[in-house]
Amino acid sequence: MNNLLPAFPLIVGFLLDACVGDPYNLPHPIRLIGKMIAALEHIIRKRCRDLRKGGLLLVIIVLIVSSLIPLIILMLCYRIHLICGIAAESILICYQLAARNLCDESMKVYKAANSGDTEGARKAVSMIVGRDTASLDRDGIIRAAVETVAENTSDGVTAPLFYIALGGAVGGFFYKAANTMDSMIGYKNEKYAELGRFAARLDDVLNFVPSRLSALQMIAVCPILRMDAQNAFRIWRRDRRKHASPNSAQTESACAGALHLRLAGDAWYFGELHKKPFIGDDDRPIEPADIRRANRLMYGTSVLMLLISAAIRCIIFGVLCL
Repeated sequence: MNNLLPAFPLIVGFLLDACVGDPYNLPHPIRLIGKMIAALEHIIRKRCRDLRKGGLLLVIIVLIVSSLIPLIILMLCYRIHLICGIAAESILICYQLAARNLCDESMKVYKAANSGDTEGARKAVSMIVGRDTASLDRDGIIRAAVETVAENTSDGVTAPLFYIALGGAVGGFFYKAANTMDSMIGYKNEKYAELGRFAARLDDVLNFVPSRLSALQMIAVCPILRMDAQNAFRIWRRDRRKHASPNSAQTESACAGALHLRLAGDAWYFGELHKKPFIGDDDRPIEPADIRRANRLMYGTSVLMLLISAAIRCIIFGVLCL
């Protein structure tokens, strides 16, 4: 039993997220990290002439603070009692995972689209995507929701699990801090090209392994979910590089193949049209039920990653205790 203790916080945190999700009425560590990033951006823009160096300083400060605070909390809790430490780490891990939130928010799109409420679906999808949604028709709204679930399977669930396996809750917060910086300042536009350069590069590096591992796990669970693993693998091999980011199309292409859908394509961001290649084949019309299928695929992939991460965590502790 003692050999399994290192995996307890990971498993309990995952189950807490699956059952409870993000408590909207409580302070959220990731939102606090976001506020810190916004405050530092304001200071750096006022005081740094070289935004590239300022961006590097921002990255260093955010990573140190985001890792040091949970480390201190966990050291104190584990010093009080083992159960206190496990409970604290489980809660911190729950905050890092977004499976329940991703499912809940995307299902709002499903319910509205399935009932014929296109404007309600547009409003719901605007809460979970970064693109402009005003010009999207019903199919475009559903497609955007499916793409978001597919991409965030890695960013929001499996990649945090990967880094929690390597470094516990502290490792998970290191990753989430980097990922949050990328989502806030990692844009390749005039405003953030210099300030967000290091944040974007760091996120690409940290997601390189998890995104590919997540895609392969997504393909692996297809037979269990009665989805097309062979086509998922084929589309993944063909389309996994069809994105400006080296990582974003990994899970998106696997999902497109599993569901026999064509995803991606041109999209509007901040009033500007971005030309993007399609991912997957247009084998059939997209439908609201595809959002539910994407969520099943997300959860199946997440459970497989949980098992692998728990095993990695136990192995690391076993080696350290030799």
